[in-house]
Amino acid sequence: MELLQPQHFYDYELLDCGDFLKLERFGKYITIRPEPQAVWSPGLPLSEWRRKAFVEFIPNSSSSGTWRKYKEMPDQWKIGYSLKQGGQTKDLVFRLGLTSFKHVGIFPEQAVNWDFIFQNILKLKSTGIEQPKVLNLFAYTGAASLAAKAAGADITHLDSIKQVVNWSRENMELSGLTDIRWVVEDALTFVRREIKRGKKYHGIILDPPAYGHGTNGEKWKMEDMINEMIQGVASLKEENFFLVLNTYSLGFSSLILENFMQQNFEKRLKNSETGELFLKSTQSNMVLPLGVFARIAAR
Repeated sequence: MELLQPQHFYDYELLDCGDFLKLERFGKYITIRPEPQAVWSPGLPLSEWRRKAFVEFIPNSSSSGTWRKYKEMPDQWKIGYSLKQGGQTKDLVFRLGLTSFKHVGIFPEQAVNWDFIFQNILKLKSTGIEQPKVLNLFAYTGAASLAAKAAGADITHLDSIKQVVNWSRENMELSGLTDIRWVVEDALTFVRREIKRGKKYHGIILDPPAYGHGTNGEKWKMEDMINEMIQGVASLKEENFFLVLNTYSLGFSSLILENFMQQNFEKRLKNSETGELFLKSTQSNMVLPLGVFARIAAR
């Protein structure tokens, strides 16, 4: 089992975590947000957190809340991330924002997967595949799609929420990229249709939520539907392909994902890995787990 954390995300820093909260820096702005995995005590007192923070998210319910500002800051701002492989470097730009559901538009621990996507598309291109076809399901604000496009992929980006897809398009334009294919649809419905059409992809990325809804009210519940989703994804792969599967669901084990890999991608196990993504706080050295993953590398 692998433990992975971002190594060169200079515009992001986990300062401290504990008491079900996390203190983070996005660019020059510091936020306090809820974090259900941070069950221990923080390294610094909460009074010190609030002295440092520009803003804190105050939940009103399990799914929404408001932001309490301690210092002046904009409701929207930008940060960057550099993809690097060999002598190639591509700079991405993300527009962040204070949303009513505690997120700011990016999951920093996923940077290790952006690097993996970038590297594997370049690897596929080196084998003679001019423009690898990549499918990004549950794609949110599109960081993984940007990494794929920056490497030269033909990328299809799918999310069920139109406003989030519009946010992704903004990130594409800020990053100086073009021609991502946008799809607003339920992910499982789309996968079923692509199977019927006989479509194939060189790369498949999926980061499903524990719960969610499709464009027509379709219900997504991870433990009930992930098995069909993985089986469907296995039917869409080209002979030479890569896969990124990430799950942030309390209680989900990397061994569960390992079983999926063995059952659906048995011939590629030597190119696969499973493990946990984490961030390490710079003020207290606490390690914050942020989901389990499974990956298969292209040949």
